[in-house]
Amino acid sequence: MKLLRRAWRRRAALGLGGLALCGAALLYLARCASEGGAEAGPAAGAAPRASAFLAVLVASAPRAAERRRAVRGTWLGAGRRGAPGDVWARFVVGAAGLGAEERRALQLEQARHGDLLLLPALRDAYENLTAKVLAMLCWLDEHVAFEFVLKADDDSFVRLDAVLADLRAREPARRRRLYWGFFSGRGRVKPGGRWREAAWQLCDFYLPYALGGGYVLSADLVRYLRGAREFLGAWHSEDVSLGAWLAPVDVRREHDPRFDTEYKSRGCSNQYLVTHKQSPEDMREKQRTLQSEGRLCRREVQLRLSYVYDWSAPPSQCCQRREGVP
Repeated sequence: MKLLRRAWRRRAALGLGGLALCGAALLYLARCASEGGAEAGPAAGAAPRASAFLAVLVASAPRAAERRRAVRGTWLGAGRRGAPGDVWARFVVGAAGLGAEERRALQLEQARHGDLLLLPALRDAYENLTAKVLAMLCWLDEHVAFEFVLKADDDSFVRLDAVLADLRAREPARRRRLYWGFFSGRGRVKPGGRWREAAWQLCDFYLPYALGGGYVLSADLVRYLRGAREFLGAWHSEDVSLGAWLAPVDVRREHDPRFDTEYKSRGCSNQYLVTHKQSPEDMREKQRTLQSEGRLCRREVQLRLSYVYDWSAPPSQCCQRREGVP
């Protein structure tokens, strides 16, 4: 009873003490919650969104380390030394189903260079190339702020300085909905072999498409593809698929003979922006010539005729090869 009477007399002091204790506890809990949120919240731990005028996505294979070394040591390395914000680049590799040795090699390469975009859910194989290209474009649209993207293969040599200069010199109207490369409109649908397209039912020719050794898309088209991805059919050839996806869209298609991006190179021209089917040594020789002589070719040579796309003709008559075209 005495204890209760004492407590009653000091009820005010005890109440203030209890309030202080509760306040301290609430402050502690709030501090813990804020610290935990800063550590675990999705925005706090996320890397800043990268940005560049030109994004470069180089399709590569898990075991193509030598090709990636050649690209880094030649045209891509030179392009990265330009003005800040000019170029952001990644080699894109499907990582699903790899053995322990291949995974370890890619991890070491990534630790050294930091320029691999690994797609963990995609097995890197020719039959998955269309899915790979769509996945890397969608990833790019989500993670990088860019104006244009160059898709290239790891056996392509690119004059990044000239590509950048061309894009920067364009008026705003020529920058929107841009699909720029070397187009084909008379490609017959392949009934067999590696490029067989059993699911193609649109017509007996492929719809006009830019050949896959290298082409440029503006960011608005990449955003469109990402938004429509659930509705897009897929064919074996990624470049054929892209042409079909963009066929009904209001697109600025620019055929440019300076893109030497066919299934085999047309030779060497100092006008070329992209040259496909290059070995690592071919790339190194071109880079040495650029550095020592300021031109791409020690000696220009034309192995096959080229063409200017005739957009006024039916696609099957679009592409007549002739002299005088690089």
